[in-house]
Amino acid sequence: MVCPITLEGKVVVVTGASRGIGEEIARACSASGAAVVLAARKQEGLDAVAASIEKAGGSALPVACHTGHPDEVDALFERARREFGDVHGLVNNAATNPYFGPMLAISDAAFDKTIEVNVKGYLYATRAFASAAGRGAGIVNIASVNGMRAAPLQGVYGITKAAVISMTQTLAVELGPAGIRVNAIAPGLVETRFSAVLVADEELRARFTARTGLGRHAQPNEIAGAAVYLLSDAASYTTGATLAVDGAMTAT
Repeated sequence: MVCPITLEGKVVVVTGASRGIGEEIARACSASGAAVVLAARKQEGLDAVAASIEKAGGSALPVACHTGHPDEVDALFERARREFGDVHGLVNNAATNPYFGPMLAISDAAFDKTIEVNVKGYLYATRAFASAAGRGAGIVNIASVNGMRAAPLQGVYGITKAAVISMTQTLAVELGPAGIRVNAIAPGLVETRFSAVLVADEELRARFTARTGLGRHAQPNEIAGAAVYLLSDAASYTTGATLAVDGAMTAT
């Protein structure tokens, strides 16, 4: 029997959901039938996305949350459960990259902030989610191709994304007995505000696109379908995997 790709009846928390990849994943989850809980640091951006989703007929709850602060993460999931009951899916997408340049020149403050959000934030959200998640629940961690190979000028960001891939594999084993699946998506270059320094610079952009089979960078909505699939029952035997959505960058 073919299992359809649907999130009907599910509740999904998406971090970093006020713009970019997180926003598009939240929209795709809603379009696939899920109620979505939107998290990011600034309430105003979340409110706009939630209003748009609800105008399209979906159900969205915007909750301001700094994922590097465990107390705020716990409050996020308490609010989600009060509003919707069980939470079935989590997309760890909130990330930061405050430094662009040679790895050895990064300041301690920038290093610590990158670790706080990109690694600790994913762990805090997973812990809060898994504490009450039932069998069949799914986690999708947004990693990066920068965590799979050298990341010149983005070295510490690459370190955190390699950590996310490792975290995904370990948690897939540790949470498997509870029926919770954990997977990752590794996007290539995606046109977002986050990556504006790369996309806007013709020379830097060309370095990336020349290494892809498709010869171009991605748009945020091109990452969303993979997240919906990995959260759905169609991926019920997929866990511990990292899916590169990179236009064949890692294949070259």
